[in-house]
Amino acid sequence: MTLTRTTCPYCGVGCGVLAAADGTIKGDPDHPANFGRLCSKGAALGETIDLDGRLLHPQINGVRANWDTALDMVAQRFSDAIAQHGPESVAFYASGQMLIEDYYVANKLMKGFIGAANIDTNSRLCMASSVAGHKRAFGTDTVPGTYEDLEQADLVVLVGSNLAWCHPVLHQRIAAAKQARPHMRIVNVDPRRTATTDLADVHLRIAPDGDVALFNGLLAYLAETGKLDTAYTENHVNGLDAALAAAQASDPADSGLNARELADFYALWANTPKVVTAYSQGVNQSVCGTDKVNAILNCHLATGRIGNPGMGPFSLTGQPNAMGGREVGGLANMLANHLEIGDEAHRSAVQSFWQSPTICTKPGLKAVDLFEACANGQIKALWVISTNPAVSLPDADGVAAAIANVPFVVTSDIMEKTDTNALADVLLPATGWGEKDGTVTNSERRISRQRAFLPAPGDARPDWKIISDVAKRMGFSDAFSYGSSADVFAEYVALDQAASAFPRDLDLSIFADADYAKMVPTQWPRNGARFFADGQYYHPDGKAQMVAVTSPVSLNSRFTLNTGRNRDQWHTMTRTGKSARLGAHLAEPYVEINPVDAAALGALPGALIALQNSRGRVLMRALITPRVAQGALFAPMHWTRQRSTAGTVNSIMTPLTDPISGQPALKASAVTAEVFKAKWYGFLASIAEPATRTTYAAVARTNTGWQAELAGSKNPEDWEAEARLLTGQAEGDLSLQSDAATGGVRIAITQGGRITGLLFVSPNPVVVSRSAIIALIGTDTSALAALAGRNASDRPDPGATVCACFDVGRNTLLAAIAGGASTVAALGDATCAGTNCGSCKPELAALLDQTLQRMAAE
Repeated sequence: MTLTRTTCPYCGVGCGVLAAADGTIKGDPDHPANFGRLCSKGAALGETIDLDGRLLHPQINGVRANWDTALDMVAQRFSDAIAQHGPESVAFYASGQMLIEDYYVANKLMKGFIGAANIDTNSRLCMASSVAGHKRAFGTDTVPGTYEDLEQADLVVLVGSNLAWCHPVLHQRIAAAKQARPHMRIVNVDPRRTATTDLADVHLRIAPDGDVALFNGLLAYLAETGKLDTAYTENHVNGLDAALAAAQASDPADSGLNARELADFYALWANTPKVVTAYSQGVNQSVCGTDKVNAILNCHLATGRIGNPGMGPFSLTGQPNAMGGREVGGLANMLANHLEIGDEAHRSAVQSFWQSPTICTKPGLKAVDLFEACANGQIKALWVISTNPAVSLPDADGVAAAIANVPFVVTSDIMEKTDTNALADVLLPATGWGEKDGTVTNSERRISRQRAFLPAPGDARPDWKIISDVAKRMGFSDAFSYGSSADVFAEYVALDQAASAFPRDLDLSIFADADYAKMVPTQWPRNGARFFADGQYYHPDGKAQMVAVTSPVSLNSRFTLNTGRNRDQWHTMTRTGKSARLGAHLAEPYVEINPVDAAALGALPGALIALQNSRGRVLMRALITPRVAQGALFAPMHWTRQRSTAGTVNSIMTPLTDPISGQPALKASAVTAEVFKAKWYGFLASIAEPATRTTYAAVARTNTGWQAELAGSKNPEDWEAEARLLTGQAEGDLSLQSDAATGGVRIAITQGGRITGLLFVSPNPVVVSRSAIIALIGTDTSALAALAGRNASDRPDPGATVCACFDVGRNTLLAAIAGGASTVAALGDATCAGTNCGSCKPELAALLDQTLQRMAAE
């Protein structure tokens, strides 16, 4: 078996992976991002590389076509739109899933040959506020530090980051550092109590968008207590007086924290020189995201705590190549290679290097604005590449309608059926992870290779090749005649060298003579490099700029909805949704709601909650928990219209954006909430994918087929017919049990002596062992025994999945605790749970605490 060194396609940590064509996946022990660690998603990559559901051939209006016909049509329709309506009438919407080479070619075509800057990306939803904050403070979009800083700091402040779920490998690196250095302190600043909170010494339950008030208060405290580094600010920083005046005018109480919490945190930060403030989407995805970033940067600049080991601000990137996309210019307000659209000398240099007929002269449409332009008819041709904006953007239903309004839409994707593909005129099959060959940049500026270890399936092609082939047909053959991804990367590096006269942070000279095939993970400008220790920045005078920021007006709403990710899922689940074990942990759309709020609504465990505002309505399972504060709700963003009938939560997220970065405020939307009173609730397990035809439905893969959580607003006239429609099984023997007293119905379908479908229905949320029912599918269990809803005595029920890496269920863990396992480590020894990525360790600790307390009471 040959193992190929490649890079994980999920978050911005950029973990090294050893992969084989048979699905073998291991962490790369030599990769400096992860040193062999993988999270649950990375460990399950081998379960996602099958061809089920893949888009394998070009399609035009739903009919298979050949490449020449499809590419000719794309080139002609874009050329026609440009000729009739001008270059601003066309747009690309790209993705942090694209490789550097893909991004580079797409950006080059749009900005240098079409002549507009209407190329934006789902990275706009991820890190645009960090980009804007960095540029305001430093003069460039520079991440100063490295992952080692997180391990070397004496204080790590995690702001708006559920690191344990969203960047699990970094979470484990910090946990290991804290174990080795017990004096290390961790503060978690988050409106929710999350899995990350369990690692923290202090949890500061901040109010939504209270970050500016918190860090403005810190800046004022630093000045009051003589903790400013006046020598550093005098020599290297502008704007201190204005920033400090704004901070002193702020009220720290607007953070939502009490006086004692504020005083303790401020003293801890002020008296700990080696401090890293790491932040993610809780900071960025806000109407004041850029100001939040600068409020954090202000504190580090005012104290000179930047650029040295174990100190500095650190932006934790959400996308696998969001950094690479920023470097090549894959956002509408960038040119290329950290050069500026608004600088005439920069534009001239890039146009000269590309030998392009034109160059964009102004920023293009940012993501939310781009789809508003689609809605109002400005965009005549749209190309969506490797992303699913009809689900991932706020006002998702409005975005879907906007895409449908564009006269010509083309998508490049690896999957055939997505919410966005359903709106396209042309589908182009792209290669996916395992088939691609190129590079990505992680959160610490480290460029790593993604290498192919699988052949391209069907007619699939790399994105850079597809884009180049369209460019050639538009008349730009000479500029897009690349023979390989290595050729594209070489041109990218050469452009950096051609622009070396301009003061910039980006320096790719270390790659100039690199052997692309053998390239090892390498940081720019060099391994281990940190920025700004010498006090030299990239504004024209060489100084940093502190920015005066003010707290926003708080959202006045009965409920404020916050959105984010699940531990084991990624974006819209086109990849992670293929893995049964990744779907087993939290298998349906849910909303976290505080027990007090749930009681006020009359919501019991298992209830369905309807969330609503002027944008629409979604239905979600109530997860009643004190992890969220009263008045706060949290829901994951993963569920598409392909996987649920009413669970696409971004449909009700208001498309408000930060006025500077254009990043949408996906962390706060005003909603109402009420219990949805269904006529019936159901749980279905089936060998085939269920139909999502009921008022509420959420489907997920299982290790025996599929499952679905169901609810209906009216009872079917014929349960037998309904069961066959839901399971798609018109054939087979059907056994039905009904209980007139309870209103319950249980149905089993068998074919060839094996169970192929089970449906359990009740007037109340169904209480059955999901894992036991799922395990019965495909077995020769009798229908009567299967309708009991329990495993046979020789098949113990593992219970709901807690550890996705090793598929360990709650009942298995309880048995281990009863057998004497009294620590997380002991549970790992007994069951393997928590011994891979460690993301489930907080749940293991909570289960131990609950169970051991109960046992002690008994």
